[in-house]
Amino acid sequence: QKMMEIPKLKVIKQNLDYLNLDLEKDLQRLDEANQVLLRKIQEKEEAIQSLEREIALSPGRANEREELNHIVFEKEEALRNLESETAKLIKSNKILSRNVVELQKKISRRFKNIDNDKEDLKQMLAELKVRLQKSTESCAKQEKELLKIEGNYQSLHQLCEDQAHYIKKYQEILRQMEKEKEMLLLEKEIFKAQNNSSQIVKPGSILVETIQSNMEKTIIKKEKKIFWYKHFQCGVFMVMIFIRLLGYVLFHLQYINPDLLVDVLPMVMSRDTLKRLREVLLPFLTLEVEEVLPH
Repeated sequence: QKMMEIPKLKVIKQNLDYLNLDLEKDLQRLDEANQVLLRKIQEKEEAIQSLEREIALSPGRANEREELNHIVFEKEEALRNLESETAKLIKSNKILSRNVVELQKKISRRFKNIDNDKEDLKQMLAELKVRLQKSTESCAKQEKELLKIEGNYQSLHQLCEDQAHYIKKYQEILRQMEKEKEMLLLEKEIFKAQNNSSQIVKPGSILVETIQSNMEKTIIKKEKKIFWYKHFQCGVFMVMIFIRLLGYVLFHLQYINPDLLVDVLPMVMSRDTLKRLREVLLPFLTLEVEEVLPH
């Protein structure tokens, strides 16, 4: 905005200079006109004096004298008007000169402020350059750190892949070892069956019978385990449901409706059963306070 105001102020200054020049020219013209009028007035005065002399010499020219007096009076009024106009113009010229001086002072101040603003802008630009350099350096450092992190990530990824590969190999080795163990166990069982068998049969039939018996035993054991496990799960589930329902009932009886049993039991049981319950529960519900009470 300040940079936009500078050309406007320059234009205003030029206009004021032109106005001062025009006023000076007008004043010069007025001075010249005043001088011309003064000369004419002097000539008229000389003519009047000559006429007065002639009138004094010739009393018959009274009318001409009156006309001349009237003309002189009009000329004097015109001179007075010119003098008043010249005074007004002089005052306006003084006011304009003062305004011009004030504007020049303001313009000089504005130029000084603009110079100060330019210096401030230069300082700001220098600070911004320093900040940009620092930010570029920090960005370069961050890029280096990112490259390091990417390298570490790649190395870790490779290590993870290697570990996964080794784990797969280890699992395959374990499977092979389990298969070998199973084969050894089968061979031991076959050897035991061959030693324990009293009948003379072919080794293939003994192996088949032992394998079938072992498989049946393992299947029966697994079925029993599954059966008891399922029953255990059902029992635990039922116990948990019963405990939760019991907790809900106790909470309801303690905080919501303590008289629930008193309200519900007559609707569910008959009178005979209620009497029996009362007879059974009365000794447990009554308090023995005779020993505590004063006699």
